[in-house]
Amino acid sequence: MIRTLQDHAVHLGIDVHMEVTVIALLTDGNRVCGAVAYDREHGRFRLFHARAVILATGGVGRAFSVTSNSWEYTADGQMLAYNAGAALQDMEFVQFHPSGLIPSGILITEGARADGGVLLNRDGERFMGRYAPEKLELASRDVVSRAIVTEMEEGRGFKDEASGYDYVELDLTKIGAEKVKARLAGIREIAMKFTGIDPVERPLPVRPVCHYMMGGLDVDMDGATGVKGLWAAGEAACVSINGANRLGANSTAECLVWGRITGAEAARHAVGKGPAAIPKEQVMAEEKRIFDGIFHGRGGTNPYDVRDSVQRAMEKGAFVYRTREGLLEATKAIQSLRESDYLHCDDHSKRYNTNLTNVLEVEAMLMAAEAILRCAVARTESRGAHARRDFPKRDDANWLKHSLAFYSAEETEGGHVRLGYSPVKITRYQPAERHY
Repeated sequence: MIRTLQDHAVHLGIDVHMEVTVIALLTDGNRVCGAVAYDREHGRFRLFHARAVILATGGVGRAFSVTSNSWEYTADGQMLAYNAGAALQDMEFVQFHPSGLIPSGILITEGARADGGVLLNRDGERFMGRYAPEKLELASRDVVSRAIVTEMEEGRGFKDEASGYDYVELDLTKIGAEKVKARLAGIREIAMKFTGIDPVERPLPVRPVCHYMMGGLDVDMDGATGVKGLWAAGEAACVSINGANRLGANSTAECLVWGRITGAEAARHAVGKGPAAIPKEQVMAEEKRIFDGIFHGRGGTNPYDVRDSVQRAMEKGAFVYRTREGLLEATKAIQSLRESDYLHCDDHSKRYNTNLTNVLEVEAMLMAAEAILRCAVARTESRGAHARRDFPKRDDANWLKHSLAFYSAEETEGGHVRLGYSPVKITRYQPAERHY
């Protein structure tokens, strides 16, 4: 989809900047007026004047150690808006897909289970009968994920010695070789390429992996953030059509629909407006932050070690099941990492300096992780993908509301996150508890 969009844009004569990473949005009051970017190909910074900006940069799956997401899902797009004054909404709702291959996290889609694949524990038992007797493997993603984690925690999982991850098995052999080859050819190819296992012969090792963020930038139904001239679409945004637990295939529809809506709205906003006035002091401050603070900075902490520590902390404290103790422990770890001297580059080359972009991505991941954890600690209930063991019940009386996270430059008891809330708009359907 991305390549098709790019090709079409080029065909229309639109400039596509392939080797450019936006590192900061420029604002005039509460209005976006441009962006500062790093041009890797030419090894220089670039200034973009903009009457309107749309962020379509995905979520933050790479904040977890095992994820189905691309390497690019590091929340850097969301953090551009967050730093510019936009709010993040419902960040505590992180969807875990139950069947990611171990150890890569590459997704094995629900289609494998819909065509007859079954989940087995180390005793060879089809265990989903304990958790969803009627739906079995076709229960919702959060239910299946929690069932798998329970099996692993109670000692009925397998152990991958190389990675240290626990897992269960997804058995497609019962489907039959010809049906797998005909209907699940892509899944078979992925399995053979990333595990060396042919699923027509042996079961596949799977476990829940971070898959999708229901939360994102707080936007209205047109995709507009609270910052004038700034829109967001797709997983970067939280229009909240997904609530606390996205249904399969909704993300593609959401991306296409709000891509269209935000594009049209941003165009209408931009037409007829004069050129934006670029605040020189912001440009100079950003240049100083990057060149003096990071590019020529010094520090004893390896930013790549920080990235790995973020992933371990989130995997341990904000995984499928959560508790106050675990969330606070992860929060403490993230705070400590944010305070470390990791914001520096060992590579001082100007062209194609991936070290610089990686450090900026780690900075964004830390900020996003803090927002996820703060919102998750505060929500003392279980709802959708947010499962608190210490608060296992859903609580509509107190928690039928959206969480909002605002960036605070000054550190408070909540770290750099200031929490707020907004009401859920109930229209045709009244909320009801799900039962299996």
